[in-house]
Amino acid sequence: MKESKMTLYHEIHKLKRLGFNISQIKRKVGVDRDTIRKYLNLNYEEMSEWTFGLQNRTRKLNSHEQVIVNWLKEHPDLSAAQIEDWLLEEYPGLKVGSSTIRLFVKELRDRYAIPKVKQLRQYEAIPEVEMGEQIQVDWGECWQETVEKEKIKLYCICFVLGHSRYKYVEWLDRPFTTEDTIRCHEQAFRYFGGMTNEIMYDQDNLIAVSENAGDLILTSKFEAYQQARGFQVYLCRAADPETKGKVERVVGYVKGNFAKNRIYSDLDDWNQKCRNWLDRTGNHKVHGTTKKRPDSVFLQEKAHLKPVSSFKHMDNPFDASIAVKIGKDNTIRYKGNRYSVPKGTYKPVGNNEVLLRINTSELIILNELNGEEITRHTLSFEKGKLIKKTNHGRDFSVSIQKYKEAMIALFEDELSASLFIDKVIETHKRYARDQFIVLEKAVKAFPEESEAALHKCLDEKLWSANDFRDVSKYLATHSQNSQSDERPKPNSGPLKPSASSIIVPTRSLSDYTKLIGGDR
Repeated sequence: MKESKMTLYHEIHKLKRLGFNISQIKRKVGVDRDTIRKYLNLNYEEMSEWTFGLQNRTRKLNSHEQVIVNWLKEHPDLSAAQIEDWLLEEYPGLKVGSSTIRLFVKELRDRYAIPKVKQLRQYEAIPEVEMGEQIQVDWGECWQETVEKEKIKLYCICFVLGHSRYKYVEWLDRPFTTEDTIRCHEQAFRYFGGMTNEIMYDQDNLIAVSENAGDLILTSKFEAYQQARGFQVYLCRAADPETKGKVERVVGYVKGNFAKNRIYSDLDDWNQKCRNWLDRTGNHKVHGTTKKRPDSVFLQEKAHLKPVSSFKHMDNPFDASIAVKIGKDNTIRYKGNRYSVPKGTYKPVGNNEVLLRINTSELIILNELNGEEITRHTLSFEKGKLIKKTNHGRDFSVSIQKYKEAMIALFEDELSASLFIDKVIETHKRYARDQFIVLEKAVKAFPEESEAALHKCLDEKLWSANDFRDVSKYLATHSQNSQSDERPKPNSGPLKPSASSIIVPTRSLSDYTKLIGGDR
């Protein structure tokens, strides 16, 4: 320890005499500025006394040496951070710095010959894909020096054919959008002369909302594009380098071989130089895995690509809707104005994107995933206005739940009532409150028949409060007629047969509801 500190002391003083400042010395020797200043303020005699004192002082961790050694022998892959945590757990009063523990653990590993065991991930060789079967796509970014000696951040999208490793790259001086991604797909297809059956992506929010247990949910714009082009989407799982390794290596290759140390002037020039690099190097040099030139193999793979037709209106060929984000104030922005959505539409987590459809006079806001209408507004041609509906100040998700609980309480069979009301809400999402009003009035008007009407609606799958009202009315009328027929009338002569003794043809309940004009 003494020798290493004295060596560091001499190195720092040597660099100082050569004119290096503290920041430069820090980069050279790899210690913090405080240590450098401390060593510079000590003369040789003071440094010698200090290092001699370090050899003879009692170290805080000496008493824990055997415990740490036992841990290391039992678990050779333990990190110094884990050992620190275990020490603090076993000895809560221990006061020692993290760097001290790291140095102590390193010394113990050297002294007791306990090398750190690294858990190596096992990789699996992936079979080569067939010609024309798959393109892999990924994004990258890097900082470049400009001709004005400034720094600019550039973004690239890389496409690589899975079989031949033939590549296409495009750069932007800003982050990519979904529209940029779609445009670059078209450029890549033209460059390749066709497309593959499948395209593989990393989990990127430009193309996918989520992958829920295998059910892939694409963003609306990209889904429209994917359906129009007809290719299959394969979304890689997180931390899965085997499947998307080809394109990840391409991104690294582009950044390390083309972009590194290259001076940036403008975007068009940069993209043209990259295209030249692809022709000269990226697609021409022998590939390390295939041991073949990508451009040579591509001549064979090109014949297996699917032909790509041109879209007539490339500016917006796939979706007449505009995707926008809902703000925290439950509004969306369109052409300088804010338009409200019902309170509670914005979610703190998850996707808050909606679709806008515009006709001559209206702006229609739709759910991004299922296309269901959320609300609509009259278009404003002014600027800076808040266009808000009065009922958007209430959180309907909360009020609907309260209404539902109140409706269930009207019935004795609450389980059946809950099922029926859920179906009513599902069938009449926009008119759930109106349905509840009809249902409440029907229960109050026909209290004796409400349970029977509930079960009949469940049996017949009648998911409407209007159906419930009509069934209740029918049951009440039928019950009154039966009671009236069973009572003998005074001075009316011989008794007529009771209603129960008369055989009449019967109809299903749905036939009666149709006859009495039930609104379903």
